[in-house]
Amino acid sequence: MCLLHSCSLNQWALDFEGNLERILTSIRIAKERGATLRVGPELEIPYVIVTDHVAAWYLSLNRGYGCLDHFLEGDTCLHSWEVLAKILTSEEAQGIVCDVGMPVMHKNVIYNCRIIIHDGQILLIRPKMWMANSGNYRELRYFTPWMKHREAEDHYLPRIIKAITGQVKVPFGDAVVSTIDTCIGVELCEELFTPSSPHILMGLDGVEIFTNSSGSHHELRKLFTRVELIKEATMKLGGIYLYANQQGCDGDRLYYDGCAMIAVNGRIVAQGSQFSLQDVEVVTATVDLEDVRAFRAVSSRSMQAAGASRYQRIEVDFALSEEDDTNSVKDVSELVVKNYDIRYHRPEEEIALGPACWLWDYLRRSRTQGYFLPLSGGIDSCATAVIVHSMCRLVAESALRGDQAVIWDARRVAGEPENSTYVPSDPKDFANRIFHTCYMGTENSSEETRRRAKELAQAIGSYHTDLNMDSIVTAVRNLFSFVTGAKPQFRAHGGSPAENLALQNIQARLRMVLAYLFAQLLPWVRGRSGGLLVLGSANVDESLRGYLTKYDNSSADINPIGAISKTDLKKFIAYAKDSFDLPILTQFLDAVPTAELEPITETYVQADEADMGMTYDELSIFGRLRKVEKCGPYSMFTKLVHEWGSFLSPTQVAEKVKLFFFEYARNRHKMTTLTPSYHAEQYSPDDNRFDLRPFLYPSRFPWQFKKIDALATSLPDRSTMHPREAKEKI
Repeated sequence: MCLLHSCSLNQWALDFEGNLERILTSIRIAKERGATLRVGPELEIPYVIVTDHVAAWYLSLNRGYGCLDHFLEGDTCLHSWEVLAKILTSEEAQGIVCDVGMPVMHKNVIYNCRIIIHDGQILLIRPKMWMANSGNYRELRYFTPWMKHREAEDHYLPRIIKAITGQVKVPFGDAVVSTIDTCIGVELCEELFTPSSPHILMGLDGVEIFTNSSGSHHELRKLFTRVELIKEATMKLGGIYLYANQQGCDGDRLYYDGCAMIAVNGRIVAQGSQFSLQDVEVVTATVDLEDVRAFRAVSSRSMQAAGASRYQRIEVDFALSEEDDTNSVKDVSELVVKNYDIRYHRPEEEIALGPACWLWDYLRRSRTQGYFLPLSGGIDSCATAVIVHSMCRLVAESALRGDQAVIWDARRVAGEPENSTYVPSDPKDFANRIFHTCYMGTENSSEETRRRAKELAQAIGSYHTDLNMDSIVTAVRNLFSFVTGAKPQFRAHGGSPAENLALQNIQARLRMVLAYLFAQLLPWVRGRSGGLLVLGSANVDESLRGYLTKYDNSSADINPIGAISKTDLKKFIAYAKDSFDLPILTQFLDAVPTAELEPITETYVQADEADMGMTYDELSIFGRLRKVEKCGPYSMFTKLVHEWGSFLSPTQVAEKVKLFFFEYARNRHKMTTLTPSYHAEQYSPDDNRFDLRPFLYPSRFPWQFKKIDALATSLPDRSTMHPREAKEKI
């Protein structure tokens, strides 16, 4: 009988000293609980799995994927060996088997490895075999996969390790660990997601416990896929699957959403939280190795196992369970693995929690004094503000539970003295200390947006300022007229499209300049030191379409909603209205999205969807087809002409597709300066590393568009709906 504990640690890239301290602390806690095995996740991403008899601890040594090109530096491998030397000589690491993840250079090739140690000796170095090399991940840029499956060879140790262990060489390769009572096999992150995962052959060769050390980031609606893969790993094969994942921001655009799990014979029996401010979290489950053996007593499985290829076994003279299990069980109920209902958050809850945790990690680790947000009175900046409010709520909840790490960070961020007894128990009070909002109005702004911004700021407690920037806009406009002798006019006053756009962009870009001025000086105004991080609030659909001004107040330090669709943001605001008791949000939901950069007349009020020539719902569809389903203009048309054919004619579909790609292409250059955003959506146009595309296109795609037009004119018109009904259908 094995009592399994699954725990999460929130570590940080390249923080060697801090991560070493947390590792030694985790080993010490594992031993106090009777643990005999500590398993560290991939490249020491922060998660722990522990048992009274079998202890698999998942945590972080120095980094996740966040080191990026630092993996190519010799210093990174050197410092990893130095940290490992500290662990090998520590009192904590004696009398327990530990698995530590780090990069290793073997025969001049860098591998993503796990190093298994016991009582000051290295037992095995197991390199990763299948790499994550798509989307946000570029493992092949840094690491080479181990291609000699089920083979191991000698690795000659560096001098710093030889001096400690007395070993000259150790096994390096694809092997498993055999204990007195069971056999343990290792998978690393992506290896679970591949069609032919290592656990299949390991299980047929008698491995009963599988550990997976993962660095899987959060995306909306992604958890279900992860859970199904973990269940499937032992559903046919049988076995115990221990899954660990990083939780927290590793210093980049990604948030790793934790949710450590334990599965037995295809059933989830324990699950950790998906979003948390805690640096350490533990989940537990009691499992019986005999359940695995009984599950595997099937003729077809036995026939395949009898002919399975053999893994080299590294033998260890210790047992994961005591000789008489019943003596170690205090409660008979622990002998049974109970049914467990898997917890899934709705997308609007994920938006409330994921970006909020990411913002907290970013704030406390950047050592700044808070956030500054231009609050326009529209739904996007409203959503950003409410996410910060959610962050403040999480901080207050943690403080009320007595989380000293959160309390200490909150005091430091709020500028409290070292001897302060302040506890951030009230989210509105904490927001007033660290969250600053500002309404930057012009003659084109409405009283409605100004009032909404003020009332939202009051509801969430932010330190709010209100200004009118017409004098600055007029000064810039007059300067241009003085230099050129020409005075640009808005379209409503007879100006050309070029004049109209330039006058809108002046306002937008001046807001960015003012935002950074206020972010630098507001703490000084309030008698505090330091500065604020500026938050952006452009959503993923506007970025995809390019419906923003380059270097306007979409340019910021970070953006929590930059990879979230307008549709999902509206659902989030509707959720937050009730869950956070913010009735003011109803007004934001009912308002027509508008940039308020043009004069309002009796016959014209600027509206986003009218400006863009397409709806936000259409943009979400275009975005998914372009990125997730890998459609160019022609293949997107052929898909949509079938999906929309009942309410739009082929030529109407063609015009929508061509307009999208025209605007996308001519605005793609804006993505090169896109504010770093929380990654939440698969169709994010983030040009930094996720969506790698040219930023100079043939904007009218002449070959593709001609092919679309030829096909559209040859197809029959099957549409039967009124245009308004068609819009609702999309």
